[in-house]
Amino acid sequence: MSQDYSDIINLPHHVSETRPHMSMRDRAAQFSPFAALTGYDAAVKETARLTDQREELDEEVKEKISERLNLIQENLTAAPVVEITYFVPDEYKEGGAYNTASGTVKKIDEFQRLVVLTDGSAVPIDEIIEINGAIFHSLEDSFA
Repeated sequence: MSQDYSDIINLPHHVSETRPHMSMRDRAAQFSPFAALTGYDAAVKETARLTDQREELDEEVKEKISERLNLIQENLTAAPVVEITYFVPDEYKEGGAYNTASGTVKKIDEFQRLVVLTDGSAVPIDEIIEINGAIFHSLEDSFA
């Protein structure tokens, strides 16, 4: 039961008079892969994303941070430049990441518990694990 299609093989290509011609891009889109599980790839990537665990600071480190914050507060007019390492909790899963902010301290907001830098960034005081800067080195040198 073979057909030779000789009756239609040489007919001109049909062009609709009522429907517009479909672009090659739209035509290709009809055959693009179908994602049956919408969001599955994103969920897999989120699960695989690693986070750091928050360090629990001992009392000695907490005291040192408190002393350094007090020293900064006392010397705000000198525009102290500091480098603050702090923890940022992850919005979606347990853990987070450690960030470092560098700049000149504008103010320490004790009500909102933030260290505000002149560039507008704000560091939560309760998440600080380390503060460094020249202001602390000059103080240590004066005690030496």
